[in-house]
Amino acid sequence: MTVNGKTRVLVVEDDIYLLSGIREILDLEGYAVMTANNGQEGLRVLKEHPHNPPDVIVSDIMMPYMDGFGFLQEVRKEDGWVNIPFIFLTARGEKPDKHQGALLGADVYLTKPFDAEDLLVAVSSQLKRKQGIVEVNRKKQEEEVDSLKRKILAVLNHEFRTPLTLVVAYADMLKDFTPEQRSDDELITFLKGVNSGADRLRRLIENFIILVEIDSGDAARTYAWRRREIHRLSDIVHDAQVQIALPDIRPREYLLHVPDDLPVFVADVPFLTIAIRELLDNAAKFSRDHQRIILNSRADATGIEISVTDFGRGIPADELENIWQPLYQIKREKFEDQGSGSGLAIVDGILKIHGGQRFVVSRENEGSTFTLRLPLQPVAASS
Repeated sequence: MTVNGKTRVLVVEDDIYLLSGIREILDLEGYAVMTANNGQEGLRVLKEHPHNPPDVIVSDIMMPYMDGFGFLQEVRKEDGWVNIPFIFLTARGEKPDKHQGALLGADVYLTKPFDAEDLLVAVSSQLKRKQGIVEVNRKKQEEEVDSLKRKILAVLNHEFRTPLTLVVAYADMLKDFTPEQRSDDELITFLKGVNSGADRLRRLIENFIILVEIDSGDAARTYAWRRREIHRLSDIVHDAQVQIALPDIRPREYLLHVPDDLPVFVADVPFLTIAIRELLDNAAKFSRDHQRIILNSRADATGIEISVTDFGRGIPADELENIWQPLYQIKREKFEDQGSGSGLAIVDGILKIHGGQRFVVSRENEGSTFTLRLPLQPVAASS
């Protein structure tokens, strides 16, 4: 980062005469120069400026206490330093040195002796390269943010507006309700409409909160203290089915097969219930009325598998990984499917927290089978 308009360069060199010469060359070119005599001192200088690291590091390889390789290795461990261009100075110029440096993340080698122009060209080229990378990353980040904004706006426009309209419209009808003008059946219809819209809004908000908890790491910490032994998977599956959204509007036939002799495993009950619910709800969403949805479960020596099969629209082969992304729906504009596109992303996040795996097999116009695999032994607790 620049200081008083100057680009900062850290020079690490144990030869005090060469160090002085390099500093003078860079000073005359307008750089702000920091110096250290070995890798340990170089790390100390970096730690003294945590919010203002150098733009480029120039370091010798052969130094006492900590050589250039050790210094580079430590630099690359820190997120704030990992993208700093690193120029090695070497008297040998041997290929093994260059190979080792390249593996650790060195950018350029200068073989001693070198002249001032060689040094200045190396520093300048690395600064330009860094700026190019920063610009590419900035554009990529902007594109990702724009894409996320569009997805959020699409969800807000469709998924929030529709249930809100239901709630407001039926609430307006209830406001003017009188027994003389309306029947009890109409009253029940109005109340069901309000409940349907409110339940859909609640699920949308709940799913967004879970996505944030997964992304922030809060869900992993919750799993670490809330996990427990599961003796009856059938209870979790039953609770998941009860929670499926809009069961009256989406009549389906659920065939749930959960053996009583499954081995005990460890899981977070609320999270696992949500994951199974989202798979069942996803199957219901893409199946026709009164179509079968089958849940099977089995175990082997190392894990529990839970699979959900539907006979609906199916998934194109080139979309099988995209469907796990947050707020993603296949051709949302064409199909106008209900939901925010968060369900499978939640399933994916919950499986990762449990140290599990997820799989999907699908054929267009025939249906899909989603499989969750959970280890019998719990993953290490999140710190």
